[in-house]
Amino acid sequence: MTGGPRSRAERRRDTGHRLAHDVDAWATGASADSPTGRNLDATRAVRLSLGHTRDVVVIEGEVEVLEIDALPRRHGDRFAARTGFDPRESAQRYRWFRGTPRRVQAWREVDEPAGRDLMRGGRWAA
Repeated sequence: MTGGPRSRAERRRDTGHRLAHDVDAWATGASADSPTGRNLDATRAVRLSLGHTRDVVVIEGEVEVLEIDALPRRHGDRFAARTGFDPRESAQRYRWFRGTPRRVQAWREVDEPAGRDLMRGGRWAA
C-alpha cells in the first residue's frame, strides 16, 4: 500500500507528469488478428496504458491517422528527440497516430479503484 488513496487532484497531477515524462505506452486495439496500427486505422479508437500494474494510467480516445510526411516537422523532431527513434528515416513505412482522450483513469494499489475516473466524455472531472 502507498499510505492511502490519493486525492483526485493528486492523481491528475501525477497523470500529467506521466504524460510529460514517460516515453513508452501500451496501445491496444480491438482485434486479435490485426496489428495495432492497422487496427487503429480501421477503428479510429485507442486505449493506452502508461505505468505498471501498481501505478497505472489508462486513456481511451479517438485516433487520427496521419501519413509520415503530414505531421509538422517540429512535432516529428520532438518525437525523435524524446524516443531516440525517428520513423521518418526508416525504410519501413510508418504513420503517425494522434489521439484525443475521451476517458482517463488513474489508480495505484487496491485502495484507489474508487474515484479513478479523471476524465469522462472528454471533460476533466478534477
